[in-house]
Amino acid sequence: MIHERIKMLREQYNYSQADLAKHLGIARTSVLAWENQTSVPSMKHIIEMAKLFRVTTDYLLEVDNKRLLSLEGLTDEEINIICGLLNYFDKSE
Repeated sequence: MIHERIKMLREQYNYSQADLAKHLGIARTSVLAWENQTSVPSMKHIIEMAKLFRVTTDYLLEVDNKRLLSLEGLTDEEINIICGLLNYFDKSE
């Protein structure tokens, strides 16, 4: 369910509910309501969260369980760091 994905991604990015709300320009109670399943985010907020967490909207909505990481907006140096980390973790398996 989307509420679980929002909470999981928020926690992985070490965001509090207030932090996520600030990034989205909304009240913390909205994030709380999403995570408690008393409301659902609008399409605008789903898209904003997908960009913020660098995942697809399909992943966020659990249409697809493949987690893709967008490198858009990163510098070449940042991309090289991420590729190095991925290579490190591939070798450790």
